[in-house]
Amino acid sequence: MAPPAVAAAPSTTTMVCARQGRLHQRYEGCYRLVSGCIPYMLREEDGERSCQDVLGRLQVLMISTPKRGDLIFPKGGWEDDESIDEAACREAFEEAGVKGIISATPLGEWIFKSKSKQNSCGLQGACKGFMFGLQVTELLEIWPEQVTHGRRWVPVEEAYGLCRYDWMREALDKLKEQLLFESHFRPLPSPELVDSSSLYMVMPAVAEGAVALC
Repeated sequence: MAPPAVAAAPSTTTMVCARQGRLHQRYEGCYRLVSGCIPYMLREEDGERSCQDVLGRLQVLMISTPKRGDLIFPKGGWEDDESIDEAACREAFEEAGVKGIISATPLGEWIFKSKSKQNSCGLQGACKGFMFGLQVTELLEIWPEQVTHGRRWVPVEEAYGLCRYDWMREALDKLKEQLLFESHFRPLPSPELVDSSSLYMVMPAVAEGAVALC
């Protein structure tokens, strides 16, 4: 097995810039390939935890975009020098300023159009997007795209009403299913601060659980 891949992260004095352009963008036929995630955390509560209270404590992080009133989940182009989960971790860092543990199993894949091509005909602007659950372990005060992306924690049930598209609500359904399934086999840890020395770390899968720390 190859050793974990580690990339440098921003220090307190240096900020990594977000990637720009589509020189290394991956495509599948006419579809631009996109990777993203639903960042989440579980609220702390007193008393013993059980799988029944997972959804009641679940909060997801949504971000704003320029000239739009709705909220979205961090996502962006999957590039040819990174794995699909590395791309999701990078987008979470660049757009939402979070790092965390990403699920080994995608929530699913969806076909949609980029926001600038919503009213175009045919397949112009068509994307195939892959979404993951990302348990947040670190919330950064400074991140590359904070000028254009604000962020907001919301209870998962409230998030449904904030989603602009059906595929986003379907991804939330899949996240809840995934968390409930995992909670039957092992306790879900509370978010903890992690070492800020790396942007992401790809780790061996454990019982189909988390595989990357971004």
